[in-house]
Amino acid sequence: MATLCRLREVPRHLLVCEKSNFGHDKSRHRHIVETHYYNYRVSFLIPECGILSKELKDLVMAFGPYYSVKDLPLHELITHEFINTFVKKGSCSALTYNANIDEDNAAALLPNGKLILSLDKDTYEETGLQGRPSRYSGRKIMKFIVSIDLMDLSFHPASKKYERVSWAFKEKKPLRFDFLLAWHQTGAEESTLMSYFSSYRIQEHRPKIAVSSVADLQCPVLRSSELGGQPDTACSALELFDWLGAVFSHAELNNEPDSFLSSYCCPQPSTVVARASLCTVTGFILPEKICLLLEQLCRYFDEPKLAPWVTLAVQGFADSPVSWRENEHGFRRGGEHLYNFVIFNNRDYWLHMAVGADDDCPP
Repeated sequence: MATLCRLREVPRHLLVCEKSNFGHDKSRHRHIVETHYYNYRVSFLIPECGILSKELKDLVMAFGPYYSVKDLPLHELITHEFINTFVKKGSCSALTYNANIDEDNAAALLPNGKLILSLDKDTYEETGLQGRPSRYSGRKIMKFIVSIDLMDLSFHPASKKYERVSWAFKEKKPLRFDFLLAWHQTGAEESTLMSYFSSYRIQEHRPKIAVSSVADLQCPVLRSSELGGQPDTACSALELFDWLGAVFSHAELNNEPDSFLSSYCCPQPSTVVARASLCTVTGFILPEKICLLLEQLCRYFDEPKLAPWVTLAVQGFADSPVSWRENEHGFRRGGEHLYNFVIFNNRDYWLHMAVGADDDCPP
């Protein structure tokens, strides 16, 4: 019984695996990337590659900037000037940080103009706004979700709807958060957000980039047509997913009998590559940047390469109020929401999508 109780405490997740081709009309690859709004870490692995190409290096270096603003009043995100300058003229994202989604109040401005609030019961009642109970509240409802569409034509300074929300944020229950902010606008000056919030404590950040070369890496043998794998012939998508987790964590894959850190080993069949390049970017990364990286990795095989495949893994913020689109996200025991592309040299791809067990199934 004690063992069973411990097993019930083990974090669970939902994992969806599918395969397609980038050339197919119904391929969902772009939709998956564009609707996963809050990305914390992006990693790509290229077997049989000692040095990253100039195109990939330049693309990764162009990922920034993003900004952090401390103690920003929430009403600043619903002003007429902010909406017209940033929300309606590009893709503007904002996410609270230093907040635990299951315990604290949190907010997120989605690129589609939706402002999502995750509020505790007392704060929700004090604002007087309409919302719905959080799906993570349990039997006793302690959290509520409020959604405000800043792009709604009826949400303008002269409307009663706007006046009510503005009054709630300014007078009824003034809320302040530490925010991460980013804005994607072709040709826009990078200093625009910086100057707009210059009266607050705002800082510009650049994503952190780590590039390494892994020697003699034991890699699973894959066949693009065999998502489920074949005994003695090819590994499955699930086996690859576990293996990638170990590689990105820099875990030893030798399964040495005297190792107390890891007993994991590469799934079989496998092959040893002389050199593999691993690049990891950490920060507040917009979907538009990831789309460009995915396209560049697809073009990697325009010229013949020794590598039969490359991978691109994207991890979301654990305390984001949403995972994909407007699907509510909770931390519970893990907070994971992530996806991974395996890009084959024939333009086939595998797609892994994972979330916590209490989240909605990935799209």
